[in-house]
Amino acid sequence: MGTLGGAGLAAAVAASRARTLGMEGERRASQARSSGLPAGGADGDSQGGSAPFPGSSGSSALLQAEVLDLDEDEDDLEVFSKDASLMDMNSFSPMMPTSPLSMINQIKFEDEPDLKDLFITVDEPESHVTTIETFITYRIITKTSRGEFDSSEFEVRRRYQDFLWLKGKLEEAHPTLIIPPLPEKFIVKGMVERFNDDFIETRRKALHKFLNRIADHPTLTFNEDFKIFLTAQAWELSSHKKQGPGLLSRMGQTVRAVASSMRGVKNRPEEFMEMNNFIELFSQKINLIDKISQRIYKEEREYFDEMKEYGPIHILWSASEEDLVDTLKDVASCIDRCCKATEKRMSGLSEALLPVVHEYVLYSEMLMGVMKRRDQIQAELDSKVEALTYKKIDTDLLPEEIGKLEDKVECANNALKADWERWKQNMQNDIKLAFTDMAEENIHYYEQCLATWESFLTSQTNLHLEETSEDKP
Repeated sequence: MGTLGGAGLAAAVAASRARTLGMEGERRASQARSSGLPAGGADGDSQGGSAPFPGSSGSSALLQAEVLDLDEDEDDLEVFSKDASLMDMNSFSPMMPTSPLSMINQIKFEDEPDLKDLFITVDEPESHVTTIETFITYRIITKTSRGEFDSSEFEVRRRYQDFLWLKGKLEEAHPTLIIPPLPEKFIVKGMVERFNDDFIETRRKALHKFLNRIADHPTLTFNEDFKIFLTAQAWELSSHKKQGPGLLSRMGQTVRAVASSMRGVKNRPEEFMEMNNFIELFSQKINLIDKISQRIYKEEREYFDEMKEYGPIHILWSASEEDLVDTLKDVASCIDRCCKATEKRMSGLSEALLPVVHEYVLYSEMLMGVMKRRDQIQAELDSKVEALTYKKIDTDLLPEEIGKLEDKVECANNALKADWERWKQNMQNDIKLAFTDMAEENIHYYEQCLATWESFLTSQTNLHLEETSEDKP
């Protein structure tokens, strides 16, 4: 449905249809007067002039019946509401184009996505070696049509620490918004080397997704620090970082946050209790899925490595079996095709499913942090209210402070509730798409392998029948 409620939208439709019927009634009345017929039509059912709209009383009854029908069918109501808006614009705006195509172009339907005006690409990782450290920088290209940017295209290089700084600034400015997660700084020892090509490429993709998720966020995309991150040169970014709060200020904020968390929240609203329970359950399940997915990939890798050895073994075997040369070579060929199909499936698993699942593992940790920050804001308010109740401190300024904290808590709660629904929808879409794509890839894999071996068996059966027919006298 549109933004209007059912009753309001029905009223808008009724008014629009009334105008239409009114104009139609006037046209008919004019024709009737010129032809000597009653205003109601050729049948003379209407006496003319007594109906609410120019035309007939039957028009009023017809309008009422139509509105009732529309109330019963919400789909029709939505369609007619859009038609009515089109009719209103063309009836009362002389500057509005009247061609059907022009009218359609003037309407922005609610399910039509906003036009994207910020495009970000992370590519070309580059290694830097100094006497102190070794690190990787990534090229970030930004293309935009937004007026607040000085140019339409920017190119900068950023290292992982710069991404961490951006994430921290976003959390500081929007404590109860769900900030997209960054890939981990360190990885499990023994999994991969820190700076090998696979690790760098995996991190590049994750950083690319991180920035584009921010760009697609309705609030974070307009953050000033995000704009500086995308546009400032290295020395400008370094200078901007130094303008933040000092060490003592950050320590004070940390101490207050820890104190608030230690006190806890006495009366967390029910909706946030449910949200917290969802996060805990989601965290358990997504971590389990992540472990299972990683184990499946590991077993697939072991299976693939072992299967690769069978092809050469059958080729060597065929050299010592003159009667089975063709058969053994065909088997080796089938194994080779299955190996390629398996490798493709593993690639889909590692590029499509595993990153999505692991990203939401990191999201679950981010969500816990968001809930803690929300609780800290409420705990600060609770402590002031308690101090005012028991008059533990000077109460002259407390009412004003409490009023500001109440506004802060309300803003934090509203921001989290709005972002929560958006995040849940994205999460469901992402995970559903990842598993659906993986299922389709598996079906294609098994069909391909099955077709390979069925073709082999068919050829062997035909060969056997030919040999049998030749042996018959």
